[in-house]
Amino acid sequence: MSETLAKLSMQEFADRLASKAPSPGGGAVAAVTAAHAAALGCMVLAYTLGKPKFAAHENENQVALQSLQRAQIKALALADEDAVAYANLSALWKLPPTDARRIEQEPTAVRAATAAPLSILMLAHDILKTLQNLPKTCNPNLLSDLAIAATLADTAAGAAAWNVRVNVPQLCDAAERATTEHKLAHALAQVRSASDSIARDITTVMKAK
Repeated sequence: MSETLAKLSMQEFADRLASKAPSPGGGAVAAVTAAHAAALGCMVLAYTLGKPKFAAHENENQVALQSLQRAQIKALALADEDAVAYANLSALWKLPPTDARRIEQEPTAVRAATAAPLSILMLAHDILKTLQNLPKTCNPNLLSDLAIAATLADTAAGAAAWNVRVNVPQLCDAAERATTEHKLAHALAQVRSASDSIARDITTVMKAK
């Protein structure tokens, strides 16, 4: 892939996604969704920072903004990483099972195609951890946007998890398969906990308004 997905217009991305091209696919969508979650969190903070009413939380909100800005950049990079990993694996799968290049390269390609979505999932969890502190520190007029950001991060994690699941059985080493499955289950449990916590806190603050 010679160009980064972030350089595509929304229309170009959607059109390419709808085509038979191997990338972008579901993994890239998960990563872009995570990027949108982080970006929306940044918007919430943009309407909070610098306002006297929230001055007591200025420092922690600045830290949260920087974390989300980094996450947005990383998510878009992971979209490319996932697209490249899947394209490489897809190309190998078109070769006969006995092909020497496929035999040599497939284990590494499967590992890369598993690691990329797992990284997207972990990043989505990091985004949720940052968003988790915001219901009580951000501008309450942006609570619905904060809830949507959390929903997007949760969705990104769940979407990425499917790409991990589909690739895990292709891993050659049984111990590696077990370790990856454990990481996946643990990460998803953390994502669910953080997402539920944010939803509860936002609901509480909304009722108190």
